[in-house]
Amino acid sequence: MSINVAIIGATGNVGREMLTILAERLFPLKKLHVLASRKSLGREVSFGDKTLKCENIETFDFTKIDLVLMATSGEMAKQWAPRIARDGALVIDNSSAFRMDEGVPLIVPEVNADAVMGARTKNIIANPNCSTIQMMVALKPIHDLVGIKRINVSTYQSVSGAGKAAMDELWNQTRGLFVNDPVERQVFHKQIAFNVIPQVDDFLDDGSGDTKEEQKMVKETAKILDAKIKVNVTCVRVPVFSGHSEAINIEMAKPLSAAKAKSLLRTSPGMMVIDKHEDGGYITPVEVSGEFAVYVSRIREDKTVKHGLNMWVVSDNLRKGAALNAVQIAELLLNRGILVA
Repeated sequence: MSINVAIIGATGNVGREMLTILAERLFPLKKLHVLASRKSLGREVSFGDKTLKCENIETFDFTKIDLVLMATSGEMAKQWAPRIARDGALVIDNSSAFRMDEGVPLIVPEVNADAVMGARTKNIIANPNCSTIQMMVALKPIHDLVGIKRINVSTYQSVSGAGKAAMDELWNQTRGLFVNDPVERQVFHKQIAFNVIPQVDDFLDDGSGDTKEEQKMVKETAKILDAKIKVNVTCVRVPVFSGHSEAINIEMAKPLSAAKAKSLLRTSPGMMVIDKHEDGGYITPVEVSGEFAVYVSRIREDKTVKHGLNMWVVSDNLRKGAALNAVQIAELLLNRGILVA
């Protein structure tokens, strides 16, 4: 079985990871197209041992495509995804444009795979926010076993989540500080080198003081896992090139010891537990770069609530937090017979 696939946004961070992961996982491709706007026409991207040239999205015939992976802005997704879907192709969109649309499944395959059965409602599937994805993978087994009442999470998000320009800004500021160059800011509101910024995305207009990133994690948790769970989020940008980390505290409906939680997570899909009570016996973002799994460390009981648990969760945000999750959804579509060659 093989299908025709197109990637929109293949020259960006997530698009390049999509190409890499399709090759690594030997995804059954009949033909692969990379599409871009007119300004990127002719640009080349690598796919395995091949080089592909960007084609013009404006003139492309989507009726010959089975699946489209979108790694673009929300504005571009809103413009193109419905048009592509009307031509019959299934769209997996990595932006936030359709995540809260009731007719669009929001999927983390290890968490709510059955939601894929609604894929043909609008021919669009939404890929969740990167920080939401890794948290859902880590908390799903616990919620299934004992029920989670409340989540309190602080994120430590790498600059790659804000795109290549953000990565360049961290690099240029870091290098510049060593030679006493002035700090130049174009992407972030504060210096990012040797600093942390307690703002990811724009602030909401509702006066709450929350950012859009924080709101995404709250709303997406409700749609993916359980709307009854109370979620409190603080999102922070840190001077790390790749890999998001999260300090998660949960309050559960029933007791679950740290030892039992550790055993449960070790046998759960998409998870790796690295948790030794010794110096360095935990995972950090540097160590998960290029990895598929969600890693959990520092699993501890919280004695301040009746049934509380703490954990440290780390994942490659460009892989499991974006590109890998999208490809896993595509594999799920094939396995469930929703996509047929």
